[in-house]
Amino acid sequence: MDLTGQIANFHFNHILLNAAGVKCQTTAELDQVLASPYSGSVVTKSATPMVRPGNPSPRYYQLPEELGSINSMGLPNEGFAYYLDYVLNKQTDKPVFFSVAGLTKDDNLAMLMELEQSDFNGLVELNLSCPNVPGKPQTAYDFEATRAILTEVFAFFTKPLGVKLPPYFDMVHFDMIAAVLNDFPLAFVNTINSIGNGLAIDPHTDTVVIKPKGGFGGLGGSLVKATALANVRALRERLNESIKIIGTGGVTSGRDVYDLVLCGADLVEVGTQLMVEDTPVFERLEGELANELDKKNYQSLAEIRGKLQTIA
Repeated sequence: MDLTGQIANFHFNHILLNAAGVKCQTTAELDQVLASPYSGSVVTKSATPMVRPGNPSPRYYQLPEELGSINSMGLPNEGFAYYLDYVLNKQTDKPVFFSVAGLTKDDNLAMLMELEQSDFNGLVELNLSCPNVPGKPQTAYDFEATRAILTEVFAFFTKPLGVKLPPYFDMVHFDMIAAVLNDFPLAFVNTINSIGNGLAIDPHTDTVVIKPKGGFGGLGGSLVKATALANVRALRERLNESIKIIGTGGVTSGRDVYDLVLCGADLVEVGTQLMVEDTPVFERLEGELANELDKKNYQSLAEIRGKLQTIA
């Protein structure tokens, strides 16, 4: 059975990988994801120019299984140079994604320039969608700002580049972001990042469950699946065919992976469930995905990718 994917000139023998906020901050965690026989790739923690501790704890909370998680991590990471050293020296036959998330446009441009001038030969993800940095808006909700930074980036950047997007909730916004993205030679988009600024309450203490931002945080896991499916579907219908899609959000089963592919995803990232199960989750999800395909007599993901049917 063919459970592979393709982005730009990169072939992925498996379509599952970690989401950029999970199991990828240290070299040990990155190695662990790459070592899984069922991961297709690894994406680094979204890097800022310097080491960043992130927000104060508690900043991650596991909600009941049928819901998911809430977090306000605040982009903790080991700094750009740490991840650049890792990707330049790591020997692997799997494609690697390098994620960057500067707190300013100049931060992003400087990191991308260094990547452009380096020997890194993988894929680069420009994260325009972190909802958990106090005082910093999500760039990709500002369509003019998104166009402006991509214009500056592609004035010099020649390596395969994609963007990580926040969830959109209005059909007009799907049209607007697609109109921007289609004007650039993007290799992929990653949709969705967590749904920003949710709130959860501990019924035993009547307090919020995370400390930063008064308890407001990004939602992930089961409860965001419908939003993830909608964003993958809406963008696949609007983006240039050459722009591939990484579907992220709400994956707890092989059927969830199947549904994201059905909506048009080329690869699928796992976040909350990876936190719960660690890297063995990749084997379970791929096995369940294969079972879903087999039940419908499909032999490859290509037979279902983007083939979601509507009601006449």
